[in-house]
Amino acid sequence: MNFIYEENRIYLNNEDNVVVAEIRFPEVEGNTVEITRTFVDESLRGQGVAGKLMNEAVTSLKEKGKKVIPTCSYARKWFENHEEYKSMVAEK
Repeated sequence: MNFIYEENRIYLNNEDNVVVAEIRFPEVEGNTVEITRTFVDESLRGQGVAGKLMNEAVTSLKEKGKKVIPTCSYARKWFENHEEYKSMVAEK
């Protein structure tokens, strides 16, 4: 998959240049971002695309030393299931 990277967003377009998968993580303060949206179009669901988006985002954010506030339901569940990244979750 050829994800497109922006400062606070990673996404995937289809051949018609329409967004079919996306994760958004705007900065909320200093070194903390908030994962506010994880979206996968119906045509790609069940193929692990959301997990790939999370992996891409978390890898990038970890390299930058960022903390994460997972507010979207998928991100909250993902962090619950990936103990190895718990240290990235910002304290409330």
